Amino acid sequence: MKKVLVLVFCFLAVFTASAQNYPHQSDVLWVTTPSTTNWLYQLKEEARVTVALYEYGMLQNGVNIHFSIGPELMPPEKTGTVTLKNGKAEISLGTMATPGFKDCQLRVTLHGQEYRHHIKVGFAPEQLTPYTPFPADFVSFWQKAKEEAAQCPQEVTKVFVPEYSTSEVDCYLVKLQAYKKGNYVYGYLTVPKKEGKYPVVVAPPGAGIKPMNPLKDRFYAENGFIRFDMEIHGIRPDLDEAAYEEISRAFGRGNNSYLVNGLDHRDSYYLKKVYLACVRAVDYLTSLPQWDGKNVIAQGGSQGGALALVTAALDSRVTACAASHPALSDMAGFKANRAGGYPHLFTNFSGMDTPQKLKTLEYYDVVNFAKLIKVPVFMTWGYNDNVCPPTTSYIVYNALKTKKEALITPVNEHWISLSTRHQILNWIRQHLR
Repeated sequence: MKKVLVLVFCFLAVFTASAQNYPHQSDVLWVTTPSTTNWLYQLKEEARVTVALYEYGMLQNGVNIHFSIGPELMPPEKTGTVTLKNGKAEISLGTMATPGFKDCQLRVTLHGQEYRHHIKVGFAPEQLTPYTPFPADFVSFWQKAKEEAAQCPQEVTKVFVPEYSTSEVDCYLVKLQAYKKGNYVYGYLTVPKKEGKYPVVVAPPGAGIKPMNPLKDRFYAENGFIRFDMEIHGIRPDLDEAAYEEISRAFGRGNNSYLVNGLDHRDSYYLKKVYLACVRAVDYLTSLPQWDGKNVIAQGGSQGGALALVTAALDSRVTACAASHPALSDMAGFKANRAGGYPHLFTNFSGMDTPQKLKTLEYYDVVNFAKLIKVPVFMTWGYNDNVCPPTTSYIVYNALKTKKEALITPVNEHWISLSTRHQILNWIRQHLR
């Protein structure tokens, strides 16, 4: 019964986290301020958070705030109510004896409508280590897989896309045979129009089955980079949203999701062809006559951040890697009674906690790839993220044994700002060879 309650709570925690912490154009604003400036505490140090609530920009007095506190994505250890006095109240989150994050979830009812908010603080997260073991044959397994994939002829179809092109940038829709004959991926290739030699960026996608739009990252090509925004399913990225919705219903959700397809064995797991397709994308990019012959950058966020790190580990041609809140990281972490990485296999799916599936995960978990990376890595993540929780981002970052840099943005949920996206590009520039 206890296990069932844990699973139900975790599902609800992930579900409710889909609502924005700071909804657009809301009349109500929460301001939560930890008692440390960086939202971090030592083990056994008490954490306190001051809560303020505004409606129409005015502090609210005498309002009851309900709270629940516990390790992130775990059942609450403490619940209670505080009353705002002079517009504010202080809540003790207690402490932790082991490294990790605590989540304080808040709710209030105003004029019959409920408003929610949450804030996470960390306890010695630099000491977090993975639950996931490193298989003895991890390196040899992937070396053999790469050799087999390299035997597949690389067939390429490239079509000019005028609606995504400008006077400075050419955009092409590329169809690329990868992994095995008849297995394809697509992507948008953006190239500076000006004749020259340029670094290449392989940019795998975030999770899900959805349309692609290269416009949001066209600034890479505008700043002298060749960029390949790839998809991983072999589905044309220019289909309309209705078509993608139908496909997603078929194999993108629940136990039909591609993220659990073939998980019983390391050779049948869906992500095998995805990881190898990323390497084949590098094959393609380094064959372009406009490539500068030196620089290959892997960059992405969430699932894309995970795949960027995997590509950097598998392919020695990658010279730098930038990953935002990577998914697929310490996915079995829930077995250690703490948050595990997206896609939260033990809470969003059924029948995943088996010896066979856990063994397969060891060969696909990002923490094990992170241990092999030898090039500079930039990572960024937020603490309020419930999709790719900070626990797992720290575990990946801690596992890196190479030159690394982190931009910590505690207030962020599962997003990064436009400013941070440009900061990533600046970091990449600084690490060109």
